[in-house]
Amino acid sequence: MDVGVFIPIANNGWLISKTSPQYNTSFALNRDVTLLAEKYGFEFALSMIKLRGFGGESEFWDHALESFTLMAGIAAVTQRIKLYASTAVLTLPPAIVARMASTIDSIAPGRFGINIVSGWAEAEYAQMGLWPGKTHYEKRYDYSTEYVTVMKELWATGTSDFKGSYFQMTDCKLSPRPSVMPTIVSAGQSDVGMEFSAKYADFNFCLGEGVNTPTKCAGTIGRLMKAVAKTGRKVGAYALFMVIADETDTAAQAKWECYKAGKDLDALSWLGAQAGADDKADAGGTAASMINPVSAVNFNMGTVVGSYATVARMLDELATVEGIAGAMLTFDDFIVGMQNFGQRIQPLMACRQKVMTVA
Repeated sequence: MDVGVFIPIANNGWLISKTSPQYNTSFALNRDVTLLAEKYGFEFALSMIKLRGFGGESEFWDHALESFTLMAGIAAVTQRIKLYASTAVLTLPPAIVARMASTIDSIAPGRFGINIVSGWAEAEYAQMGLWPGKTHYEKRYDYSTEYVTVMKELWATGTSDFKGSYFQMTDCKLSPRPSVMPTIVSAGQSDVGMEFSAKYADFNFCLGEGVNTPTKCAGTIGRLMKAVAKTGRKVGAYALFMVIADETDTAAQAKWECYKAGKDLDALSWLGAQAGADDKADAGGTAASMINPVSAVNFNMGTVVGSYATVARMLDELATVEGIAGAMLTFDDFIVGMQNFGQRIQPLMACRQKVMTVA
């Protein structure tokens, strides 16, 4: 099972809490996290794109870097790890993103890919006058389909004359082209989102589910595999999980209870309002999943809480889910969490012994 890290491009990582570790973001922090990931044999690092925070006392995600420029800097100081930047498709034309990808490939040949963000939070785009209106909720994957098609044509041939509903290319050129076709990933959880991934992506990020229930995401991954079977393509599932670990199960659980007790209600309220704006959203879609009150404090992502041995066991269980290609991990405290994972969790994981042997 591959392992990757969802690097902390915005402040406070993925805990919407006033009692979780409070920190700002910086190039230095993300560089150090990615270098630790490379040191411990992680296969990839991904940075999201977030254009407006949630506010609240914790100022959640009010402070965030830009994904492509960050990953270009990280590309220059890493040697092996795969790097993914995220494009918010409403903000950057596909021909420009194709050229940005080619540029980063020249820094890190063969190590770069793009995460397609179709856009669901109206306020992120309306603040710049870029929100197309509520029709985007229904059409966003049509838009993303054309977007990816333009990029792939440019990468493959250096020329695009694509004519669609959203993009019209006229002898559009790209040179130099990347050394290999950049990998495309997406994170759609709705049926239409998974159909998009099955046709156009190489990996789809599937939300893990529940606390200490690592195999519960099998149903979500199963839906992706059904969509993939119809296309005949090879598309891997990467499951998103948060790791909260300590010396003992009791100590780790105490951390988790503390974070939940300090949830930032004002920030969560803002998230809920944005996620609820699409009144036709699929109940299994990303936005609906994130605001479920069960554990909205960390977006309801799959969470493993326990001692280092307990976390290792649960991640080995995750590796048994049919169709899974890897896990993308977040941590409550990224530097400490990465060090503990590399030194105390990964060595206990049966599914990572090949990595440990190579390292």
